Amino acid sequence: MARAERLETTVRLVHAPADGRSYAVSAHLDAVLDEGRRVVLLDDRGWSTTAFGPVDPPGLWGRETAAELEETARVVVGPDEPAPGRTREEEDALHWAALAARLGGEGVVVDGAGLARLPHDVVLDERLLARLRP
Repeated sequence: MARAERLETTVRLVHAPADGRSYAVSAHLDAVLDEGRRVVLLDDRGWSTTAFGPVDPPGLWGRETAAELEETARVVVGPDEPAPGRTREEEDALHWAALAARLGGEGVVVDGAGLARLPHDVVLDERLLARLRP
């Protein structure tokens, strides 16, 4: 039986005007299994940023780092902020249980708590990396 070894979020640049005042990225969360297979857990996440006020070249890209984008990616793929009437712990448990159920549908047995403990890598696509400050 396949076992989830780690989580991986891939961040892809979706939109980046030449003026450097804004950008949009998508974030795609997979479970990577010990057999090498990947199972999509979330493919509907992402974020955008727009600069207000003056921006010197290279625009927002002069401010962003890989570490900052990786941190934001982990937040964006959840868990979300608690819904009204729920605690952080309840919201976290619901998030991880839903992702574990998705894996269960692919024949992978893992509970939400086990999934939450897996290593979580973030991979930035080459187009995004090319724009970041050194």
